[in-house]
Amino acid sequence: MATNDATGGTAAGENTSAAARPKRVRTGCLTCRERHLKCDEGLPDCQNCRKSSRPCKRGVRLNFIDTQVKSPPITPPTQEWDITFQDESREIASEYRGGLGRYAALPVEVEEVPDIKDEALYQFSSGVMNTPTLAHQQLPSLQQSIPVGNVESYPAVSQRMPDNSREQHRHSSSNTDSTFTSQTIPPAPSSTYTNNKQTLTPPSEDRGPLDSPEELLFMQVFVEEVGLWMDSLDPYKHFSRLLPSDSLNEPMLLNAFLACGARHLSLVNPVYSEDKALHYYDDATTRLLEALQNPNRNTVMCATTAVILNVYEIMSERPLQRMNHIAGARALIKECRWTARSTGVGAACFWLNVGMELLSCIRFNWQVAWDPDLWGVDMDFSKEIEYGCEEGWTYRLMYIVAKIANFRSTVPRQAESSQHAEQVRLQNRFNDWNRLKDWIDSWNSNVPRTMRPMGYLYPHQTTSKSAFPEVWLIKRTTIVARLFYHTGMCLLAQTHPIMSTRSPEMHDLQQTHAHDLCGIVAHVKDRGVASVAIRSLAIAAECLVSRREQEEVLEIFDRIQKETGWRTGFLHKELKEKWGWNNEEQYQQQQQQNVAASLPVLPVHNFPYQTSNLPPVPPPPAAPKPGAGPRQGIINPILRSADFSAPTHPYQNHYVAPLHLPPQPQYGHF
Repeated sequence: MATNDATGGTAAGENTSAAARPKRVRTGCLTCRERHLKCDEGLPDCQNCRKSSRPCKRGVRLNFIDTQVKSPPITPPTQEWDITFQDESREIASEYRGGLGRYAALPVEVEEVPDIKDEALYQFSSGVMNTPTLAHQQLPSLQQSIPVGNVESYPAVSQRMPDNSREQHRHSSSNTDSTFTSQTIPPAPSSTYTNNKQTLTPPSEDRGPLDSPEELLFMQVFVEEVGLWMDSLDPYKHFSRLLPSDSLNEPMLLNAFLACGARHLSLVNPVYSEDKALHYYDDATTRLLEALQNPNRNTVMCATTAVILNVYEIMSERPLQRMNHIAGARALIKECRWTARSTGVGAACFWLNVGMELLSCIRFNWQVAWDPDLWGVDMDFSKEIEYGCEEGWTYRLMYIVAKIANFRSTVPRQAESSQHAEQVRLQNRFNDWNRLKDWIDSWNSNVPRTMRPMGYLYPHQTTSKSAFPEVWLIKRTTIVARLFYHTGMCLLAQTHPIMSTRSPEMHDLQQTHAHDLCGIVAHVKDRGVASVAIRSLAIAAECLVSRREQEEVLEIFDRIQKETGWRTGFLHKELKEKWGWNNEEQYQQQQQQNVAASLPVLPVHNFPYQTSNLPPVPPPPAAPKPGAGPRQGIINPILRSADFSAPTHPYQNHYVAPLHLPPQPQYGHF
C-alpha cells in the first residue's frame, strides 16, 4: 500500500514540474527573441514591446512554414518595363550529380542544310566518325628545300589515311602518303554553329570519371609519357595535371588527349595500331573546325586543342605531310594574345609552341618566324626571379638561343660587291657575335645555384664506361636549360665571323660544350627531356672526332628511340656522313690520327680553355651537294603565314573572327 502511494506521489510531482516549465514560444516577435525574453505573442504588439516602447518586429516563423511581414512592400508600376524571363534551372541542375536526369529531354530543332555535292560527307558506321578531309597551306619552296624523310618525329609506322570515297571509316596498312596533302578543307555551311553530329561526351553535363578501359589507358599514357615532355617548360604542369581533368567536360580537348596517348602507344608497342589514334584525331579536328565557325566560341579552348593536335602531328610518320594544325596553333595563340608575359594555360601553350619551333629552326637552319623581340621576355638579369622558379631563367635562355639561331641562319653566302662593304658587314656580324656571346655568358654567371650541376665526374671517375663526363642535374627545367645553353655555345663556335672552326679557340669551345652536353644526355634518366635532348645531341655530335665517342652517341640515339618512341634513325645516316664513315679512306686516316689519343680528352667544365692535349683537328667539312639539303637563311616557311591577318591564313573557309577575346593577363589555367 505504501508502495502505491509513493508511486502516485512521484507521478504527481513529475506532472507538476512539467507544467511549471515555460512553454517554448514559436510565434513570438523578433524583438523579444533578440532581447532573449519570453514573448506573450500579443498582436499587433506584444506586452514587452509596449512596455519598452520598442517596435514589435515580426518575421519568419521558426518552423519555416509561413512568412509574416508587418508592412508589405509596395510594388512600383511595371507598365514601362520590358522583362524577359530566362530559365537557367537546367544549367544549375547540371552542376549536381544526376540533376539533369530530373528534366525531360528538350526537343531538338534540326535545321535544313542545303545539299552541297562538292562537300565531303561525314558518315557514321558503328559509332565511328569519318576522317575529315584537310590540307595544309601549299608551300612549294618547302617541298623543294626539305627532305621529307629527315624531319624529327616519332618512329615510322606504315599507315594510310582513309579514302573519302568509301562509305565506312577504315584504315589499312600501306606506305602511301596521307590524303591530307592533296585535298582541301571543304567549305562548311555558314548558317549554323551547332554540332548536330553524335557526340562522345555531352559538353553540358559532367560525364564523371573515364569508365572505358581503353580511354583510361590512352589518357594514362598521355599523362605519363606525352604530357611529361610537353610540361618540361611549365612549372604548373598544365598538360599532365590540370587540363586532363578539364577535358572530361570538353569532348574536343578530351579527344585530342586520347589521340596523342593512343599514338604514343602505337609507336612503342606494335600490338596497338594507329586506327584508334586517327579516330580521336579526326573527331577532335572536326569539332575544332566547327568551333572556329562560331564567333562566340571559347578561344582559349580552341587554341589549347590546336596546340595538342599539333603535338600529335609531330608524332606522325611524316610531319610535313600532316600540317593541319602546326600553323593553325600558332595563329590561334596570336589570336589569344598569348606572349611570354601570359600566365596559366596561355604561358604553357606559348612556350610549348615556341620551343617546338626553335628546335625545328635549329634542325633546318631556319630563322624563327616569331621575332624573339616580340615575345615579351624580360632580359634584365639584375631583377631577381622568385626562388625555385628556374623556368624564368630557361625562358631567357630560349630567347638568346633563338637569337643565335637567327644569327646562324643569316650567314652570308656571297661576298659584297666592294671590299669596304664586305668589311662593314664583317664588322657588324662580329659585333653581333660578341653581343650574343656576352649575353649567354652573362646568363650562365647569373643563374641561381639550383640551375648548375649538382655533380660532375670525369669519365675516368665513373664506372659507366662512358666516354663522356657524368653531369648530374636535378630538376627537369634545369636539364632543358643546360641542354639549350651548351647547344647555343656550340652554334656560336661554328658561326664565328672571323675565326674558323679549326682554330684552337673555337675548336676547344666546341669540344668543351659538346662533351658536357653529351654527358648530360648519356646519364639522364628523365624521359621528359627527350625532345630537346635529340636535337641538342645532334648538334653536339657533329663536333666529335673520336670514334668511341661517335659510336656512343649512336647508341644513345637508339636508347632514346626505344624508351620514348622518338624517331632517330635518320640521324644515324646524317652523322655518319658528316663524320666521314661513308668514306673508308678518310676513316682509315682518322683512325691513324687517333692512335696516340685513344683515350678521350677530359672536357674542361667552366674553367679557362686548355690548349694542350687537344684531339686532332677535324678536316674541313665537305661542300654540300647541290640540292642535298635544305636551303639556308630562310624564315620558317611553315609558320611564316601563321596569322589570321595574312591572306593565306590557316583554316581557310572555316575561320570566323571571334566576338570576345580572353582578357590580358590571364590568371588560372582557364
